[in-house]
Amino acid sequence: MIYPLVRELAEDGIPVTVTCRVLKLHRQHYYRWLACPVTNAELTEAYLANALFDAHHEDPEFGYRFLTDEVRDAGFTVAERTVWKVCSTTGWWSVFGKKRGKNGKPGAPAHDDLVRRDFSAAEPNQVWLVDITEHPTGEGKLYMCAIKDLCSNRIVGYSIADRMEARLAVTALHNAVARRGQVAGCIVHSDRGSQFRSRKFIRALEHHQMSGSMGQVGSAGDNAAMESFFALLQKNVLNRRRWATREDLRIAIVTWIERTYHRRRRQPALGKLTPIEYELIMTTTATQAA
Repeated sequence: MIYPLVRELAEDGIPVTVTCRVLKLHRQHYYRWLACPVTNAELTEAYLANALFDAHHEDPEFGYRFLTDEVRDAGFTVAERTVWKVCSTTGWWSVFGKKRGKNGKPGAPAHDDLVRRDFSAAEPNQVWLVDITEHPTGEGKLYMCAIKDLCSNRIVGYSIADRMEARLAVTALHNAVARRGQVAGCIVHSDRGSQFRSRKFIRALEHHQMSGSMGQVGSAGDNAAMESFFALLQKNVLNRRRWATREDLRIAIVTWIERTYHRRRRQPALGKLTPIEYELIMTTTATQAA
């Protein structure tokens, strides 16, 4: 039962009619419940539903198993079957699950497209590209979120985990900011993935005074410069052999980025320099000019 959630939202000024329509509840049943006392079990289930609603809204890609982990972390002692029952009743399914009805449309963009396929930047920390890739291992899939600076093509931040959730993108952004320092005003361009539309990621951008940017629906070219990096990663690391464990693959990815891509792989777009060499020359030139 999730009627306490309806009551709490009504106290915050959201009409009961609107909430019941969104949650697919009958108003008559809600008002009948409102006139009668509730049991402790019903109240506990309502608070569980409230926590599940928040977790699902934060990370729409989570299925009921991941949502179970989230509410357990929040202090609930609950079985997966119970969470499945609540999710089944309310229709809170992972966006990566089966298409249900007509809800398979891409989400609305959280930002305007500020890049418009102009994959260039005169200085570091002007435009960053961000995207997520995945690859199977013997233990299950491994996910990586990487952030690329368009000025030098350097991967300024990344995070690797066994779940594709908003936290993966937020951690990559925080790592990039920690490495680069002053980033206020930098444009961060992505596709319309739910991780980049999540409240956590948007709040992280606002915290660092950065501007979000999103491409169009069904247009892979809107993030082509980031896809080119993932294509290199796929060819040089991911597809080289079968990976038994996530840790083996994680180490291989980090080693290739930091040792090969950054310091040994010369790029024609950078005048046959590596990303590290290019940034070093730019920094030296800027210092001399000052």
